Amino acid sequence: MKAFLEPLRDLSGFADMTKQAQNAGLVTISGCIDAQKPHIIFACNNGRKNKIIVTFHEQKAKELYEDYLFFDPDAVYYPAKDVLFYQADIRGNLLTAQRISALKAIHEQEQVTLITTFDALMNTMAPPEKIWDSILRIAPGESLDLDQTVAQLVRMGYEKEYQVENSGQFAVRGGILDIFPLTEEQPVRIELWGDEIDTIRSFDVESQKSIDNLEEVIVYPACELVLSDAELQDGITRLKEEADQASVQLRKEMKTEEAYRMKSLADELAEQWGELSLYAGIDAYLSYFTEKRVCLLDFFDTEDTTIFLDELGRCVERGQQTEVEFSESMKQRLAMGYILPGQMRELFMQKEIMGKLTKFSCVAVAALDVKTYGLKSNGQFAIHVKSVSAYNSSFELLVKDLKRYCKNGYRIILLSGSRSRAKRLAEDLFDEGLSSFYTEDYDHDLVPGQIMVCYGKVKRGYEYPILPFAVITDTDIFGAEHKKKKRHRTYEGEKIQQFTDLSVGDYVVHENHGLGIYRGIEKIEVDKKVKDYIKIEYSGGSNLYILATQLELIQKYAGKDAKKPKLNKLGGQEWTKTKSRVRGAVQQIAQDLVNLYAVREEKNGFVYGPDTVWQREFEELFPFEETEDQILAIEATKKDMQSQKIMDRLICGDVGYGKTEIAIRAAFKAVQENKQVAYLAPTTILAQQIYNTFSQRMKDFPVNVDLLCRFRTSAEQKKTIEKLKKGQVDIIIGTHRLLSKDVEYKDLGLLVIDEEQRFGVAHKEKIKQLKTNVDVLTLTATPIPRTLHMSLIGIRDMSVLEEPPMDRVPIQTYVMEYNEELVREAITRELARDGQVYYVYNKVKDIDEVATKIQSLVPEANVAFAHGQMKETDLERIMYNFINGDIDVLVSTTIIETGMDISNVNTMIIHDADNMGLSQLYQLRGRVGRSNRTAYAFLMYRRNKMLKEIAEKRLAAIKEYSELGSGFKIAMRDLEIRGAGNLLGAEQSGHMEAVGYDLYCKMLNEAVKEAKGAAPVEQFDTSVDVVTDAYIPPSYIANELQKLDIYKRIAGIMDDAESEEMLEELIDRFGEPPKSVLNLLTIACLKGRAHRLYVQEIVQRGKEIKLVMYEKAGIDPAGIPGLIAQLAPAMRFMADPKNPYFIYQMQVNSRDKNQNVLETIETILGAMEENLLASE
Repeated sequence: MKAFLEPLRDLSGFADMTKQAQNAGLVTISGCIDAQKPHIIFACNNGRKNKIIVTFHEQKAKELYEDYLFFDPDAVYYPAKDVLFYQADIRGNLLTAQRISALKAIHEQEQVTLITTFDALMNTMAPPEKIWDSILRIAPGESLDLDQTVAQLVRMGYEKEYQVENSGQFAVRGGILDIFPLTEEQPVRIELWGDEIDTIRSFDVESQKSIDNLEEVIVYPACELVLSDAELQDGITRLKEEADQASVQLRKEMKTEEAYRMKSLADELAEQWGELSLYAGIDAYLSYFTEKRVCLLDFFDTEDTTIFLDELGRCVERGQQTEVEFSESMKQRLAMGYILPGQMRELFMQKEIMGKLTKFSCVAVAALDVKTYGLKSNGQFAIHVKSVSAYNSSFELLVKDLKRYCKNGYRIILLSGSRSRAKRLAEDLFDEGLSSFYTEDYDHDLVPGQIMVCYGKVKRGYEYPILPFAVITDTDIFGAEHKKKKRHRTYEGEKIQQFTDLSVGDYVVHENHGLGIYRGIEKIEVDKKVKDYIKIEYSGGSNLYILATQLELIQKYAGKDAKKPKLNKLGGQEWTKTKSRVRGAVQQIAQDLVNLYAVREEKNGFVYGPDTVWQREFEELFPFEETEDQILAIEATKKDMQSQKIMDRLICGDVGYGKTEIAIRAAFKAVQENKQVAYLAPTTILAQQIYNTFSQRMKDFPVNVDLLCRFRTSAEQKKTIEKLKKGQVDIIIGTHRLLSKDVEYKDLGLLVIDEEQRFGVAHKEKIKQLKTNVDVLTLTATPIPRTLHMSLIGIRDMSVLEEPPMDRVPIQTYVMEYNEELVREAITRELARDGQVYYVYNKVKDIDEVATKIQSLVPEANVAFAHGQMKETDLERIMYNFINGDIDVLVSTTIIETGMDISNVNTMIIHDADNMGLSQLYQLRGRVGRSNRTAYAFLMYRRNKMLKEIAEKRLAAIKEYSELGSGFKIAMRDLEIRGAGNLLGAEQSGHMEAVGYDLYCKMLNEAVKEAKGAAPVEQFDTSVDVVTDAYIPPSYIANELQKLDIYKRIAGIMDDAESEEMLEELIDRFGEPPKSVLNLLTIACLKGRAHRLYVQEIVQRGKEIKLVMYEKAGIDPAGIPGLIAQLAPAMRFMADPKNPYFIYQMQVNSRDKNQNVLETIETILGAMEENLLASE
């Protein structure tokens, strides 16, 4: 970094300044600008190891942090605690993880630079030694007491799950311990041999398979307060005493309800921490458990730490504001009995923090002169810095300025966020006669008049006119925000396992018997051998028991709504009828799809040329990094356009996953070849939003974008239609108004349809007429399930966007009981940062009252309400005002879940969240957090409404709602089924309801293959029922869900290779399998072999093994005598006309005296393969 530091040495007073900064007190540097603050802070090196950079706002801290990473990639960001909402029942562990990671850096790094806000300094924390003592170090070869470690992990705030899926969880299975430390990217698996640690491996969350071996693992706590049992008990006692005194006081003031509320809160907390040992949220009550309060500054030594204060005045002001906000709101809550007195102590006053700062050496960087606010002043220095003028992509201006700089003896550094761009820039400038060069060496000696071009991500440039020295960045030259760097760490939705968590009482579909209810796994003893059977109850109370090895015939029933399906009778005809009816319908749709595809293949579409320079330039301007899925979808779309056939591509992805950008690029490509583009949006508001996006992206290019919808006057509409006809409009965006008779195109080349399922039947017909020989791109936000996607792959071209875009800040989710104080606070807080709020209330009849109530809680806000039963024009007006920011709080029913994209709304409050379906909650939550600010979602429930049975149960239910639970998977499932229904049309969704989603997909897949002319596969199932121990004992896999999943996957094994793979995974995840599990794998392989030999069932009765053949078996009957001869005298053949079968007597032949039954079957199958499949 010498090139950056060297010029500052010439700054008058710089040496003096760094010297002064070695003493306790304050050095002020005024005249700074935001872009240059990281530079001066980095340069101001007074020989001390640590730096704390304090600023006044979370957003500011994030920006500073991103810029500072250029100078010091090891810098860390420490977010403040949310003191106001800290005692929610449950909250996301995202911010906790960032804080713990920062503490890890303080603990482990020799030198640390910490960037934080003034609020964070005011937070109370557990003393450092408390945190350092609770760190677990685990290395191979050490001994480890499993029970103690588990207890320790629970105290450290880790949650015990049966399978690790998110950070902050752990799981124990036999001698294997899985932990997902909060500070790591991947979970670790610790395998024990007795009490000794055998190996430590990292593993993949999705597949649960190991990745590589680790030397040691250091586990930091997952919460910010770790207590020993004694400390916990002391704290609880203290808490109860104080609550008692306070509630006595409240009773004296005649506030009985409040007194009761506080007392019961204390009792509940004591029960939760004491008996139930659930430590959620315990760190909100710090003051009861620690003698001394410490703050972040106490983690640093005053001798070797410098503190940099960004705009000291604003920091202090922010501190006072936080203090006032905290004490006001806490006083009110205390008076109402919502909190305990100790929570008033969870914040240092701003004066206390200033007092602690006096012991440190501080440097204040600011634009103007700063008051010292009681810190001893060690000198004030003024420097002169200017921001660099923006060049807006004008290369001429840049060259002109650089020539002037060089003439004046400036040293110049140009920074670019992409290496290739930097090299290109250096060459271009060199060609212009400037002495520029590209280098990766930041320590290069820079001579005045030279231009050094390097790679680096910094937002804006700056110049020191006196030195003279200037730094110019990408942003200054090209004007675009540079692309966001990818960070691979996704917390969001997980891919769904096929056997989605099956719990007792769920509906299941058995392919041969129909719909029943799953009643659990039962062990049944047959011939002195124990086996696991799955019990399914059918209508009329009859039960069916299925061997766990035949699980592949069962799927969980998944229908569109949560309606209860009708159960089938065992052995009745009705299931067979249903199945054949659906099969007929499915064949019909498959045939239609295949025909449609064939027709489109025959016609030729317009062939576009390859990408032009313009296209590339246009795409460079996209301000974000494209996700991999997006790149694939864009490539596929272009390939379609450049080919002979007419494009018909479907793009599915959640709202905000960048579907519009794909459409924009395709449209731009079409416009370059003088084609017109029509973009069809389902609502006026969406049309308006899309229009804004398109105009914004195309503004630097000669492309005419126009809008046709209700927001335009009829005169304007008329004019637009005329221009369209003449070909003066390139891209037209509109609602179904585009489908009217009077709209004609000069040369339509591309039609983009957004959310096709929201257009009515009549509109769809019109669209079809438009579509005949035009390229079509359809966008949808309802996720389309993978299974369906696969079966339609040859018919409909689809691209699926599954990867969320980077830099979407995950949403902080809080679940709490409804409380007006909190609502008021959440709203005022969002308004304070100039944002807007959604308040979801799902009853139309008194929604206006709720809006009025909120208006009275927050009188300064502008509150409006909206619901689906309003006149469409009114609704549109309200939404339009909301988008334009005229309305602060929108109280609405769940209509907002459909595709609105407003990046300024970052707080959502959901009333009675326990009444919503999970998929609704998931989609609603997706409505906030569209920008890079932290977004908040508050899920409120009413306490008295939820059963007050046990704290545990309530927490479990709540967990489901928070983003940590597996509720997500189910939500995705819900949405997928809805998506499948939309894709295939209404009639098909009825059939899907009848047989359940999975079976429907299976049938569709077969039908499509058949319609495309593949030979139909013979339909029969093979079952193996022999007397041997083949089951998964609870000592090996205790959890029922996991056990079912493994049973199901073993049942699906077809050959030895798959069996080997499964065995490896079992050993990796659960340790060495016992004999009974190995038998399961062997039976699965035998079943696969028998199926290929057309054997329908293999049954053992005593000493007899009976092999029943399938009636249309494709075997060579001429080989039967040879087979009988080979296995004589034990083998006989019975030519039953319906189902011929073989019977084998065990232990007749001398060689199988000591063979077990599985080995015997292997011998028989081997002989059958030799003799019966000979003709091929």
